[in-house]
Amino acid sequence: MSLRHAIRLAVVATVVATGGVAVAGPASAATCNGYVGLTFDDGPTGSTSALLTVLRNNGVRATMFNIGQNAQNNRSAAQAQTAAGMWVGNHSWSHAHMTSMSQAQMQSDLSQTSNAIQSATGTRPVLFRPPYGETNATLQSVASSLGMRQVIWDVDSQDWNGASVGTIVANAGRLQAGQVILMHDGLQTTRDAIPQIMANLTSRNLCPGMISPSTGRAVAPDGGGTTPPPTGGTCTATATTPNVWGDRYNTSVTVSGASTWAVVVAITPPQKVVTIWNGTATWDSSGNVMTMRPNGSGNTFGFTTMFNGNSSARPQIRSCTAG
Repeated sequence: MSLRHAIRLAVVATVVATGGVAVAGPASAATCNGYVGLTFDDGPTGSTSALLTVLRNNGVRATMFNIGQNAQNNRSAAQAQTAAGMWVGNHSWSHAHMTSMSQAQMQSDLSQTSNAIQSATGTRPVLFRPPYGETNATLQSVASSLGMRQVIWDVDSQDWNGASVGTIVANAGRLQAGQVILMHDGLQTTRDAIPQIMANLTSRNLCPGMISPSTGRAVAPDGGGTTPPPTGGTCTATATTPNVWGDRYNTSVTVSGASTWAVVVAITPPQKVVTIWNGTATWDSSGNVMTMRPNGSGNTFGFTTMFNGNSSARPQIRSCTAG
């Protein structure tokens, strides 16, 4: 029996067990040694139904980060997402550059979006993904005040950038337990990549999961089996951009609450860090997520990032762990 056929049979069994509600799940819970978050931005679209069909056929539950005006204009598609067992998050009202907004504008935008999604689906979002991955402390605070956890991504599929099916599959192959991948609604190449993405995940005993609103990491669909956060206590890392030039900019990060720490920073490609000071950095396999540790130079470190054609994004502080 082929892997894809086995997954389809598992989905059918799940539909029967749940009284006819098509809630997709992994082919065998016993094979899940970890969970990953498959996310799709910018829906619902005219292609949402086709995406949901592919996801169901491959035993996938995913998180859909919906644009508010799309949810308002495509209510049936938004309803279909939740009916298919997907989780729905807030992706702003119109995909604007939110870091240029005032706090009041941010509040209005996200609240209006959550209202539209709740009106269409009956469920209020507990996750928020900022457009373009652009965020700051004010936006994070506004999202939190509305009961939402901000979620960026660990792996960028590059589907939005015209990546081929093979490239999307290869990028997804970097996913590790607990991590989240960025994909998009409305792209044929993305839909075509899903069966191969699932085959790769299954071969590594990884399964699609939900994104925990408490940690922002991928966990089991029922919220159990969480991927543990880094050990140690907590600290606070605050980033500023004191210098911006035509082709690059500097970021300064100050850590409070601990003298030994690990700060995880995500860089939005194609931007690239070229210089680091007052810290020791290691990188994940994508080259976009940096973990910085002290090197004896105090609790403020910095780095220079080249724009490489993307002058709007800024580094995102993922976490600060003491010890």
